Amino acid sequence: MRFFSIVLLIVSINLSLFATAEVVKVDERFQDSQSCKACHLRIVSEWENSWHSKSHFEKDEYFRESLKYYSRKTRKSVNAVKVECATCHNPRISVTSTDEDYEIAAVMGLDKGSEVDNAVNDTAISEGINCVVCHNIDKIHDSYDASKRGINRVKWTESGTMTGPYKDAKSPYHKVVHHAFMDKNPNKLCFVCHANDRSAKGIIFTDMESEYNRGKKKGIKNCVECHMGAKRKDVASTYKMYNGKAKIRKVRDHGFKGAHISSMWKDALKLKLSQKGSNVVVKIINPQPHNIPSGFGSREIEVNVVYKKRDKILKEQTLSLTNHYVRKRNKPTIPHLAIKKAKDMSIPAEGKKVLRVPVFEGATSVTVTLNYILVNEEVRSILKLKSDNWAKKNYITKESLGLKF
Repeated sequence: MRFFSIVLLIVSINLSLFATAEVVKVDERFQDSQSCKACHLRIVSEWENSWHSKSHFEKDEYFRESLKYYSRKTRKSVNAVKVECATCHNPRISVTSTDEDYEIAAVMGLDKGSEVDNAVNDTAISEGINCVVCHNIDKIHDSYDASKRGINRVKWTESGTMTGPYKDAKSPYHKVVHHAFMDKNPNKLCFVCHANDRSAKGIIFTDMESEYNRGKKKGIKNCVECHMGAKRKDVASTYKMYNGKAKIRKVRDHGFKGAHISSMWKDALKLKLSQKGSNVVVKIINPQPHNIPSGFGSREIEVNVVYKKRDKILKEQTLSLTNHYVRKRNKPTIPHLAIKKAKDMSIPAEGKKVLRVPVFEGATSVTVTLNYILVNEEVRSILKLKSDNWAKKNYITKESLGLKF
């Protein structure tokens, strides 16, 4: 009983956490993207269909099930894991870490109404990566250790101050400041989160910044050129503050197209087939400035090989380019819990991967098709994902080759 009383005393004194990153409270006027629509209708409408708008755990099955799985395997409370992942998924969260006292409270069911519980359930972060994430960053600490990401890598502006790419921008509703990472070096902004993905055991399973820096392809300078599209003439704001007119500017799309958009994959890779004796050589060429697959560690390129004799299919086989991860006792797991990963099967930035498959006897031709899958079968099974979206095959390209006997 005495121990129980001491625990209760500790919990009552300190239920939550000690902040390790800057937290700037966002004024209610700017928390909801709907408030931005009055002047930025097109931009907000594009963002609403993006995966940035779905980065909150309630809107993404893969994220939500990963949270629960991670919680079970680490024996951390779900809320503590939510706070960890909020570093990038919900960086405007009002808390940035949890402590042992909170974990005791959570196990005992005494955390309801605590600072942590209120923070993870706050409607202010329900939109995930919304306007006041990217457009409230005042400084990016790119000299920080690579393990620091998201909220731990930025300094926020005061609430009501928006950052943007235009030096002459003005608004009657909020202050506007210009920063170079909004136009001259936007990769710096992207890599605040899209960089150093590490497991709980420190295994780096994705580092898109390093992938990009190893590539540096001429002509593709910035992430935004693919994921926000080419600049076009339009208004960024419809507010008529420039001699009674809205100013026409060069703008980009805010849909942040990525791996979940099928059209992004059409011809993203190139194929070259040749026959060397009794083998078909499959050369997969990646012209992109980052590895493919990249991003979440469970993504997959499916290589489908079909042998025919004239119009008759003789044999079909499928090769998988994906990464597999294990935890204790060599059990398969999700990337975020890995203590070890298999050989990297991705195609390097501006590089290639060569596969060799034996010619099937009697075949007169072979056709190879590349498809992209968001989550490989192993991880889909571990997390028991229900949406068909994770297993959908997104067509990339295909090539055929006549075979010699």
